Amino acid sequence: MIPSKLFSARCQAVLEGVGCWMPRGVLEKHTSPRLLSVGCVDCTKRQEPPGKKLLSEKKLKRHFVDHRRVLVQGGRGGDGASCFHSEPRKEFGGPDGGDGGNGGHVILRVDQQVRSLSSVLSRYRGSDGEAGGKKNCFGRSGAVLYIRVPVGTLVKEGSEVLADLSRPGDEFIAALGGAGGKGNRFFLANDNRAPVTCTPGQPGQERVLFLELKTVAHAGLVGFPNTGKSSLLRAISNARPAVASYPFTTLKPHVGVVHYEDHQQVAVADIPGIIRGAHQNRGLGLAFLRHVERCPFLLFVLDLSVPEPWTQLDDLKYELEQYEAGLSQRPHAIVANKVDLPQARARLPQLQAHLGREAIALSAATGENLEELLLRLKELYDDHVASELELGRQPLRW
Repeated sequence: MIPSKLFSARCQAVLEGVGCWMPRGVLEKHTSPRLLSVGCVDCTKRQEPPGKKLLSEKKLKRHFVDHRRVLVQGGRGGDGASCFHSEPRKEFGGPDGGDGGNGGHVILRVDQQVRSLSSVLSRYRGSDGEAGGKKNCFGRSGAVLYIRVPVGTLVKEGSEVLADLSRPGDEFIAALGGAGGKGNRFFLANDNRAPVTCTPGQPGQERVLFLELKTVAHAGLVGFPNTGKSSLLRAISNARPAVASYPFTTLKPHVGVVHYEDHQQVAVADIPGIIRGAHQNRGLGLAFLRHVERCPFLLFVLDLSVPEPWTQLDDLKYELEQYEAGLSQRPHAIVANKVDLPQARARLPQLQAHLGREAIALSAATGENLEELLLRLKELYDDHVASELELGRQPLRW
């Protein structure tokens, strides 16, 4: 029988990490009291670092991304099986290897809840198909991988445009999954009653796609920086873009929805400020001029507080025309903002004389004459719906 003192010493030696048994006194003399803690620190150092923390939905909404390079790859097909049927009293059962499942596709799908490409990752790979089994069991095909993209996403491969996802629910197969392999049952023939051949699954399609977002809205607010476009959007809709007294406050397009009594909704996009030379990529330049392309009608916002405000309209139309021919000729309305300022109200008759047409004079800050703008916006929308129906196309509805 082991004495109690020796038993306690043996337990203490094992707990403190000593490989051989020694008496209590020798253990206390030669063993460091911090042996256990040092071992724990070493274990901590050898632990793998935690993975990269994913951004939350709230943080993703702060970053507006309108272009993305994505590597997509379809899932690999499952391998075919090579086996033979075997059971009592049936010696020559024949081949019964099943085919492998197909790989999963990678599909781009339009989701109206997604506003930018910030949630799109740089690489996607579809699910692989399962291998075939005995008793002619086919492998399960890989699940389809859907990538949510916003309305107005343009899909390119190099310089070639593959798809224009401009309607809710539109889909595009970005990468096809590989075909599943064939089992030896597939190769059964009269001249080959016992095939052992089976084929492996095919790899999925792999391609590099470039996603480009062009904001889809019915009307686009076009103007120079600090003309009050964001304030105007806040006044006529529930959108809350940033407003400040310095240029280029708006660094990303904002879309607000204007509600009418007949349950119709008109989407208005606040395009960041355009300056002279924007078609040459000056200022924000080409980064946001492309968002005007999808707007069937425009609202030119002029600042009445500056000298000769009518020159702003000529510069804006010139920049749009240089970017894309015919863009400045779309149906539009002219909005003269900041009429609440004394110097602005004095320049209103001069603006009307130079334009030769009526401009909607209003104040986004005080809400003066906003009703006239809403009525004009409704007229432009009704004309757009009528023209789309005449062409046999369904107009975009929010």
